[in-house]
Amino acid sequence: MPRSQINGNFIDKTFSIVANILLRIIPTTSGEKEAFTYYRDGNYAEALQNYYEAMRLEIDPYDRSYILYNIGLIHTSNGEHTKALEYYFRALERNPFLPQAFNNMAVICHYAIRQGDSEIAEAWFNQAAEYWKQAIALTPGNYIEAQNWLKITRRFE
Repeated sequence: MPRSQINGNFIDKTFSIVANILLRIIPTTSGEKEAFTYYRDGNYAEALQNYYEAMRLEIDPYDRSYILYNIGLIHTSNGEHTKALEYYFRALERNPFLPQAFNNMAVICHYAIRQGDSEIAEAWFNQAAEYWKQAIALTPGNYIEAQNWLKITRRFE
């Protein structure tokens, strides 16, 4: 078996173990736990239904921000980038301290450059840079590749 496949299996197994532990100890509703289980297993349609139900029941803005973020993740995985951005924005309205939402928004903007018009590429690059700066400001030790990209493109202040 190739080493990369062994490492990938190890990472997948480690993620599954950690996710299962977190699912048991983090105070979440049963609907949120069920939604995450569907998401982890790749059943996005079921996960979305459960996250929408969790949104209907959850009243805490902080908890709702993570539900919205997870809905954004599913839309990102499905290639529905406009919908994903909408949910990331909604999550950040409730919790402006979600660096992973800023990072995912930056990745979507960066990806859009490859898909779109070269005349607006600079605007997309600038938007991606702003989102990455916000993510890095919240968690300075993370997003090293983004930090390097910002330095190389002279967008890091």
